[in-house]
Amino acid sequence: MFANKVSLADASEKLSQHHKEFLLLFQNGTLEVELYKPHLVDKQTPHDRDEVYIIATGVATFELEGKTTDVRTGDFLFVPAYAAHKFTTFSEDFSTWVLFFGPVVIEE
Repeated sequence: MFANKVSLADASEKLSQHHKEFLLLFQNGTLEVELYKPHLVDKQTPHDRDEVYIIATGVATFELEGKTTDVRTGDFLFVPAYAAHKFTTFSEDFSTWVLFFGPVVIEE
């Protein structure tokens, strides 16, 4: 077994057992990796760190600072710290890897 591997199947199973929309799965230095699966409504608020989304399953419409784009499995999104963002619509099977990284950004 590769110690630093997190499979989508294992991550999805762990997330389903916790009855939350997200679950921290890996952490090293400033990197945190989660799997996120919103239920009905994406309730996110802006974060104090930069983040990346890599769409794991499904399709969605993503809004960043008032601009929208359609995303699907395999797509990559970058969200700077404090940017207003959310998935406005998403398929029932939608899930995404979330990678927070770097230092906490102090909002000016």
